Amino acid sequence: AAVSWYDEFQRLYDTIPCVEVQALREHNDQVLHLSFSHSGCLFASCSKDCTVKIWSNELDISLQHSSNMRPYNWSYTQFSQFNSDDSLLLVSGVFVGPHNSSSGEIAVISMENFTLLSRVRNKPYDVFGCWLNETNLISGNLHRIGRITSCSVLWLNNAFQGIESENVNVVKRLFKIQNLNASTIRTVMVADCSRYDSPDLLLDYEEQLAASSTSTCPVFDLGSDSEEEEAKPKQTPEPAVQELPDDGGVTAEDGLQQFFDDIMEGRVRPAMTETELETKVAELFVRNRTKPPELNLLSTDSNSKTKYLIFTTGCLTYSPHQIGIKRILPHQMTTAGPVLGEERRSDEFFDSLDHVIDIHGHIIGMGLSPDHRYLYVNSRAWPRDCVISDPMQPPPIAEEIDLHVFDLKTMKEVKRALRAHRAYTPNEECFFIFLDVSRDFVA
Repeated sequence: AAVSWYDEFQRLYDTIPCVEVQALREHNDQVLHLSFSHSGCLFASCSKDCTVKIWSNELDISLQHSSNMRPYNWSYTQFSQFNSDDSLLLVSGVFVGPHNSSSGEIAVISMENFTLLSRVRNKPYDVFGCWLNETNLISGNLHRIGRITSCSVLWLNNAFQGIESENVNVVKRLFKIQNLNASTIRTVMVADCSRYDSPDLLLDYEEQLAASSTSTCPVFDLGSDSEEEEAKPKQTPEPAVQELPDDGGVTAEDGLQQFFDDIMEGRVRPAMTETELETKVAELFVRNRTKPPELNLLSTDSNSKTKYLIFTTGCLTYSPHQIGIKRILPHQMTTAGPVLGEERRSDEFFDSLDHVIDIHGHIIGMGLSPDHRYLYVNSRAWPRDCVISDPMQPPPIAEEIDLHVFDLKTMKEVKRALRAHRAYTPNEECFFIFLDVSRDFVA
């Protein structure tokens, strides 16, 4: 943003908060998340003490309200988000069900009088949930199909669950997505494409196009003394189903089908484990029973009403290593109309993703720029040539945290990847760390 070294020094000196003005001690356990209202007048905090607290962000910060979620069987609150006109607050938490099973739940609180308007089940709890528009929010549900195969269903919910009429739907199924190799859909967020071309763009678009044409993406390591740029090889995601040799026009799918028929009728013994076999069957099923993706994501007419649902997912292991993107069409943005899968043929069990970005590492954080043009992703990389043979044993993850930036207008990675933090949590304990993006800074 600055044109000279002195300007840059002045900008940083004037705009980076460096003096603590107040310490808020009302929570009595770890604080997990903080969210600001769009006006900046309020913020909400979630904590392991199982409360969500709403604060007035005046010169002197004061507590406006505290909701204790323990009476609803929650064990903690983990995430909150104000709707676009700051009239409602979505609060997501971990819910302890029968036999100590842990699931998630989303509560909606009115900002007018702090009453609890509705509660929605959310599984797994690290879907978190998010607003689609002023009155509708997105939640998840998970259905087991096999030992490592499952199905994620994303639901559109009305914030006001009191039904005025039996003809008004309170929920509507948005998408139903097959999960392979113990992966699940988590961390849902919505990008509103109509905000892309606001004058506040974080990065120059022309510069981006030039950057995206280069083949490698350098990583700038901010945490070490060396000034070398480390070039990262371009990752090519491996195809989900290995292509079988082409025998006179037989497709890979036909060959796979023949292979399964041979197994079922005892003509061959499978030289693979039960887990591998389950994945192969699931892949075949998903290829034959999935609604094809929408038209090209990038050719949307002026992006005016388009919104993208963005989430973490995977195809090789339970660690979230891919970003899934699904376009939400205008007629899907309301709970009105037929409820279940009206655009799906009877043989189309699942929806396909419109776009997938493979990070080749464990994704530990995501955030959108204020104009929703750029997606910022924190990840810890896998070793370069790693092979995953067991989905329950993901590769070891790097200690360095890489910050990737993706342009949602071109679906390409921006040239500069940054590296500043280190992390030491092992794979199985690695959890989501929220990051936030303003016009000038990423926190």
